Amino acid sequence: MSATVSVAAEWQILFDRFYRKPELYQMQWKHVDLSRNKVAAAPFGGPIAVIRDDSKIVQLYAESALRKLRVFNSAGLQLSELIWRNPGGRLIGMSWTDEQTLVCITQDGSVYMYNIDLESVGSVVSMGHDCFTNSVVECVFWGNGVVCINEAFQVFCIQDFRNPVSCQLAETGIEDFPLCVAVIEPQYTMSGNVEVLLSVGDQILMVEEDGVQRLDVDVGPIQKMAVSQNAKLLAAFTHDGRLLIMTSDFSEIVFEHTCESVLPPEQLDWCGMDSSALPPEQLAWCGMDSVLLYWDDVLLMVGIGGSVQYFYDEPLIIIPECDGARILSNTIMEFLQRVPDSTVSIFKIGSTEPAALLYDALDHFDQRSAKADENLRLIRSSLPEAVEACIDAAGQEFSISQQRKLLRAGSYGQAFCSQFQRVRIQEMSKTLRVLNAVRNQEIGICLSIQQYKLLTPSVLIGRLINTHHHLLALRISEYLGMDQEVVIMHWACLKITTSSAIPDINLLETLLEKLKLCKGISYAAVAAHADKNGRRKLAAMLVENEPRSSKQVPLLLSIGEEDAALMKATESGDTDLVYLVVFHIWQKRPALEFFGMIRTRQLARDLFSNYARCYRHEFLKDFFLSSGQLQDVAFLLLKESWELAKSPMASKGAPLHGPRIKLIEKAHNLFSETKEHVFESKAAEEHAKLLRMQHELEVTTKQPIFVDSSISDTIRTCIVLGNHRAALKVKTEFKVSEKRWYWLKVFALATIRDWDALEKFSKEKRPPIGYRPFVEACTDADEKGEALKYIPKLADPREKAEAYARIGMAKEAADAASQAKDGELLARLKLTFAQNAAASSIFDTLRDRLSFPGA
Repeated sequence: MSATVSVAAEWQILFDRFYRKPELYQMQWKHVDLSRNKVAAAPFGGPIAVIRDDSKIVQLYAESALRKLRVFNSAGLQLSELIWRNPGGRLIGMSWTDEQTLVCITQDGSVYMYNIDLESVGSVVSMGHDCFTNSVVECVFWGNGVVCINEAFQVFCIQDFRNPVSCQLAETGIEDFPLCVAVIEPQYTMSGNVEVLLSVGDQILMVEEDGVQRLDVDVGPIQKMAVSQNAKLLAAFTHDGRLLIMTSDFSEIVFEHTCESVLPPEQLDWCGMDSSALPPEQLAWCGMDSVLLYWDDVLLMVGIGGSVQYFYDEPLIIIPECDGARILSNTIMEFLQRVPDSTVSIFKIGSTEPAALLYDALDHFDQRSAKADENLRLIRSSLPEAVEACIDAAGQEFSISQQRKLLRAGSYGQAFCSQFQRVRIQEMSKTLRVLNAVRNQEIGICLSIQQYKLLTPSVLIGRLINTHHHLLALRISEYLGMDQEVVIMHWACLKITTSSAIPDINLLETLLEKLKLCKGISYAAVAAHADKNGRRKLAAMLVENEPRSSKQVPLLLSIGEEDAALMKATESGDTDLVYLVVFHIWQKRPALEFFGMIRTRQLARDLFSNYARCYRHEFLKDFFLSSGQLQDVAFLLLKESWELAKSPMASKGAPLHGPRIKLIEKAHNLFSETKEHVFESKAAEEHAKLLRMQHELEVTTKQPIFVDSSISDTIRTCIVLGNHRAALKVKTEFKVSEKRWYWLKVFALATIRDWDALEKFSKEKRPPIGYRPFVEACTDADEKGEALKYIPKLADPREKAEAYARIGMAKEAADAASQAKDGELLARLKLTFAQNAAASSIFDTLRDRLSFPGA
């Protein structure tokens, strides 16, 4: 158990809880003194930004007078640097956002943002004119926002650096600068806006956008405040040296602790004050179990039931984490945390917990001692819990050798425990491999397992590629079964940016070799980045390898490769893509050039024609004319003429017929230039002629009833109106046949019931259509007497019989039918007179005679 004792010997006890402070890294930087610099360290093992503090008078040694802003990983390896030449006065504060963007705020309220490579992100933002006029004095940052206080005691806020808009909070009305400032993040407030806590005298002001609330606290002036990560608790250091843990609304004091003297007497005499009244330089939460206070050379950890002191001979920076706090000094990075329960159950001195006995059993097993079996029998009923504790403790460790031993203990116990899920050890092993890889000094992201779970693997991958550790990010993505496209895409874009001296063809081979590792990766996105960096030829070559037309075509358009885009779109058969290209070229190119591009692409040509036929007639006519499609232009002209006919003005007799006739005549001329459209040419010619005549008739009769009617209707209307000369002119002009002329005139005269004219017309000469139309016209008009004038003249006995039957003359119908000697006709006529018994008997008699001719 010597190993067990050595592990627990490094712990400190605070009431009933153990704490440990393992060393994470020996810092690799050189000549970095935290006391001379402003430092911003990102949580979750993130980067550290360092710049010389221009508010302090320091000796420069051999360094340049120009200040450098440098970024290191958590192990002190430099990632980037920038000579600070930004205007705006003194640098008041800097911090890392949740996306690891470094935010720097200067005295005049200017906000500068940089990525981890210290490349500027976005434009410089101002906190406002009031901050420019009255300098910024203090900044308090949280995840993605900041609160600034200027010399006029005004409070300004940027809620989210992803949309950096400054707003002023309510006027505080104070006349002295607050003793300390704390912030409750928007995600934890009822209003959804930030709440700023200002310690002013014996009061606390809670400043919001809409107003200021005064909170009376009976603890005297508060000199330092820190809000817990869940914003439910507040740590406050009072003027008389007490540390109070209160609810964030100051309604209840959870516990208090009187801080003992922590400074040497000579420093106290120099300060001229009681040590307990000296506020700490830093006050921060260590997880949710304790609070850290840092004075010069002393770190005090306070929790319920007591405190623990740590002494340092170099300056410290406390970096709060979700499960503890990182302690950064000039030489080392440590992690102060509460010892997890599973680790305590195994390594606590004298522990008889099942997990401790299982861990001890593994030692005995390795020594081939029978006591291993004895330990297992003792914990038989609790073996699953013991295995789980060993696995969980392995995840909590930073030492790889200790991780292995704890996992071995868990695996050893699992062999005797059929109820335990065997995948649990595999999952923990996989997690620890990832954590150990990123904890490497070269990577410098020293996450605990709780931080890893809260951060998520996908965010970790993003942070790795942002620090250019693409190979590790790719291997972790593959190992965890995650999408590798993000990693490869970032690498490819970075490779293009940093390879300006490499020829396009050589760089293309390098890129394709890596891009092919990930199926379905978007070559178009990489090509877009290449085009953005001025490498259009490389972009075009990359697009050729993009299998998805939906990605390929828009990019080709964006880099000006319209011909290639049109070819790819038409080859894909995707009409939406074709329309996208057609409309793009239509807007960008001259008309004739556009026509030439789509003429050879049938799908593009047809889609353009369909669209323009509905919305852009004139443009479509130009296209057809440019390609010699005269007949298509003619059809468009005919369609336009019909559109004019549908106009509401045309229905009111407006003089639109002239333009219509001209359109039709133009169509006739175009049709006549092609041998294949003789019929269309003749039809257009006669249509124009008919429209002209109809227009003249409407002018003459002052009745808008002729235009757009047929030739037959025009003749019929003329006769009805009594204009026989006009009707005859139409007949002659359009060579209407005699038969058709007679049909039209007979029914027109019957319509106006001009029976004398009809009779006269029948006697002019033998009608070429016979007398049947005369009979039908009279019968339809219910003029039986007039019909009788023409029935006897019918040559066919069957027609004569049917005509008599229609006007109700049964005997005459029977006689005519008997002359035709048609029994079927007699039977049909009998049905016509079914209600007349006498008529029916006549038809029966005649049918019998036909059936028995000798009777």
